[in-house]
Amino acid sequence: MVRGAKIVVQVKLLPAPEQASALEATLHAVNQAVNDVSRAGFEAHGLHGDVKRLRSACYADLKGCGLGAQAAQHVIKRVVDAYTTLHSNIRHGNLGRPGSKRRVKAESKPVEFRPDAAHTFDDRCLSWNYDARTVSIWTMHGRMKNVQFTASPQDLKTLVEHRQGESDLVLRDGKWFLIATCDVPEKPQFEPVDWIGVDRGINNLATTSDATHYSGRRLSRYRRWQARKKAEIQAKRTRSAVRLLKKRAKKEARHAKHINHAIAKDVVAVAQRTERGIALEELGGIRERVTVRRDQRAAQSSWPFAQLGTFIAYKAQRVGVPVLSVDAAYTSQHCPLCGHTERANRPTRDDFCCRRCGLAGPADVVAGVNVRDRARSAWVFVNMPQPA
Repeated sequence: MVRGAKIVVQVKLLPAPEQASALEATLHAVNQAVNDVSRAGFEAHGLHGDVKRLRSACYADLKGCGLGAQAAQHVIKRVVDAYTTLHSNIRHGNLGRPGSKRRVKAESKPVEFRPDAAHTFDDRCLSWNYDARTVSIWTMHGRMKNVQFTASPQDLKTLVEHRQGESDLVLRDGKWFLIATCDVPEKPQFEPVDWIGVDRGINNLATTSDATHYSGRRLSRYRRWQARKKAEIQAKRTRSAVRLLKKRAKKEARHAKHINHAIAKDVVAVAQRTERGIALEELGGIRERVTVRRDQRAAQSSWPFAQLGTFIAYKAQRVGVPVLSVDAAYTSQHCPLCGHTERANRPTRDDFCCRRCGLAGPADVVAGVNVRDRARSAWVFVNMPQPA
């Protein structure tokens, strides 16, 4: 049995003006309905977490508002999913301790949805005509056919061969998109002959145990330039300045995302070609554990290490490359030759020099080697036969 990887494909809709008006009215109507259901569930103790009770309480009212049967079901499901996520965040402490300002605020009012928040459509509400590149979609004004969309040949091929399940209708900056879920078969995971250790950082976004550096200097310079521009725009204190700031923030995020995609693609390609696995440091919670100087806080808070790790993991999964997360403690201070660990082994940010055996080299490369060695040990332990 071949497992599948869930990926999403985004296509751009090209609706006519009257079609765009119908889509906008539909999105506002369903989000107003979602907010009504959210308030009703919040006011009834425990009701918002129970799908069956929420459906019995709100389904008839939703139908009376003009929503179709499937649209009403998706409205209820969105509310239940939102409260499930809220409860999970509270349970895991993501909103602070009991009594904290952020947690009290989250617990004291119902979850609210934006008027143009994305809405889910299944195959009963949305159908695709790939040859004509059109979709037929349910709206508050009835079924709307022949809504054109555009997609790259590669994305269209993925849609035709692997699209399954639901799609989200998204309005972003005045443009309409459909985000479709595709179940792409994965290649079987191979047995690695060795590992590539990847050390993630700020000055070097990634450094491998093969001494390959992916510098973050250009990204840092780009972000400093953006920060100066944003400060100039913020000083104007106008509504157009606020809109421009949002536009620049999205552009900056897209730029960083593109760089991470390129790095992940290159690392996975090398691992696949050499039949090696990829070892990553476990960096969860590092921002809470590590204290930096005031002038470095902005760089640390914008460090996209989690996104890079996610991109490497999913790209590796699609081609069958094994990925391991290992302990990140002291990887930049540990000598891979003699095992001596000391802060003085790293006299500067860029350099490593073991105080015991004299091994010297770039600190990020040494960290990548340590990550690789820990993956070797972990893989042996994972594949060790268990006693009967």
